[in-house]
Order: sequence, then C-alpha cells, then structure tokens
Amino acid sequence: MKLPSPIRRLLLATMAGTFAVAATAADLPGKGVKVLPLKSSIAEETFQTLLVMKALAQLGYDVQPIKEVEYPAAHIAIGNGDATFLADHWNPMHADYYKNAGGDAKLYRQGIFSSNAAQGYLIDKKTADQYRITNIGQLKDPKLARLFDSDGDGKADLTGCNPGWGCEAVIEHQLTAFGLRQTVTHQQGSYSALIADTLTRYKAGKPVLYYTWTPYWVSNVLKPGRDVAWLEVPFSSLPGEQKGLDTRLPNGKNYGFVVNNQQIIANKAWCEANPAAARLFSIMRLPIADINAQNYLMSQGQNKAADIERHTGQWIAAHQQTWDGWLAQARAAAR
Repeated sequence: MKLPSPIRRLLLATMAGTFAVAATAADLPGKGVKVLPLKSSIAEETFQTLLVMKALAQLGYDVQPIKEVEYPAAHIAIGNGDATFLADHWNPMHADYYKNAGGDAKLYRQGIFSSNAAQGYLIDKKTADQYRITNIGQLKDPKLARLFDSDGDGKADLTGCNPGWGCEAVIEHQLTAFGLRQTVTHQQGSYSALIADTLTRYKAGKPVLYYTWTPYWVSNVLKPGRDVAWLEVPFSSLPGEQKGLDTRLPNGKNYGFVVNNQQIIANKAWCEANPAAARLFSIMRLPIADINAQNYLMSQGQNKAADIERHTGQWIAAHQQTWDGWLAQARAAAR
C-alpha cells in the first residue's frame, strides 16, 4: 500500500532524526561524563595534557580545567577516583608512586604516550675538557668539586630536582651511593629558577653542574656535545622499586638513570566504564622531538596559556589524519 506523500515525508523525517541522534551518540560516547585532568608543577607538561583533554572533549567528555598536583598526590588521587588522568607518568621513575596508589588494581596504564625520555647530570664542556671530567664520581675530589661551588662553601652545587618529582629521590640516593655527600650539595627548590641561575652562570663563563631531563627545553639551549657534556656514574644504583635496574645504555654509557617512557595513567574503574577514553589513552603517541620543540617555544617567551593553546591546535592541524584516526578508534571501542 502506497502511503500518502505527507505521511511518507513525516516517516522519512522521523527516521532521519532517529539516525542523526544515533550518530551523535556514537560520535560522543563521553557525553555528560566529567573528566578531571592532573599535572605536576612543570609548566612544560601542559602541552601533552591539553592534547589529551582536547581529544576527550571531541569525544563528548565534560573536561574540567587542569588541577596542579605533584606526582605522589596525583597518583593517589587518581587511584582513589578523585581525579581522572595524568598524562605524564614516568615509567619506571614513578614506580613507587604507582605502587603506593594501588598499582594495576586501581590504575589503568596501557600504551606509551612518549618514549625514550632521558635524564642525567651535565657540566659545561669547557670545564669537562680542561679537567678531563667524565664521571660524577670524580667530584669526590674536593679540588674538582670546588670548581662548581657557587655559594662559597667549598662544595659543588648541583642544580637538582624538585621534591615530589621522583628524580630527587634518585639524586639523593646516588649522592650517598657514590660517596659524594662531603663534596656535593643538591640544590633543590624551584627548578625553573635554579636552572635560570645556572644558565646565567654558564653565560658568564663559569662552570656549571646540573641535572636535567628530556623532553625539556634546557638541552635545546645548552646542547650536549657542543656546550655541555653528560657525566657518567660509577655504577648503576637506584632506590625503591627501581632497585637492581641496570642503567647502562646499549652503547656502554651509564648516566645513572633508566631511559623512561611517559604514559597516561587513569583511574581503572573509570576506564572500565568509559572504553572510548581507555582506548584513546592507550593509542595516543607524541614524538619526543615534538615535545622538545614546543617546550623550546615556551622557553623563548611563548609560555602564556593562549600560546600553549595555539601550539596544541597547530600540532593537531599538522597531524589531522592521525588525530582523526585516534578518535575513530576510540569511538569504535564504545560501540
């Protein structure tokens, strides 16, 4: 039986509307679900965090502003369900934080967001070459240590790592393990302020001794091999859950830290209830060179919130096909 035209049009319109609603629901699997992102006090982590936030928002999630919490508390908060995700979990450096927050029973950690993050101790190349310093263990010699004394107490001043970042525990452990307590002082506080002072000393032609990591802008300014030199350590020695790990690299060099992967961690129960987000967390990948490049722009004055938003948008536009592929996989996981 042929239906009158007005009825046919009404039925077709109703069906089209139904399909549109279904398509919208499939495109926005996170609609109405709140997300609370966390990051540490490291401003340069905002870029990575924003990328994850923007992807979640495109999946329909109600993404809240970033809350700044240092790593130990961030892991606990996510494990307890008081926050959703952290985009900068360092594995294995944050192994103790991960375990203390409940480990795999409470936290979701799949995929590698950014790989090959290196850390270690460096000195200016001029001093390294002049005094043939290649290993931090040589600073047990008071005469060599005194070269890096910036406060007049006769001990080397090492620009170190903020409490709560994880690297500070490694440095503190190694100062004891390598017998450097009498000749080296671990300077802690605001890393950004300390490294700015270190750069000022370097530009004045004075010897410098500092800890840093990649991806971070410092190695774009003080280039290893040209301006500064990595120091090896006497032997592998790490604290806590990292105890027993060999820090020697395939090329035989030993800079005292395991090469880390940065991963997105999230609340496990939340991820089980949100398979689209869980899939997204597991497949997002960000080249370390891209993080370095963005962090360098920040060091050159492009460090306002609007600047970082622009950098994030530019990265997405430059990788649109990859970005769309991530979203498609995430949506498929929710069906």
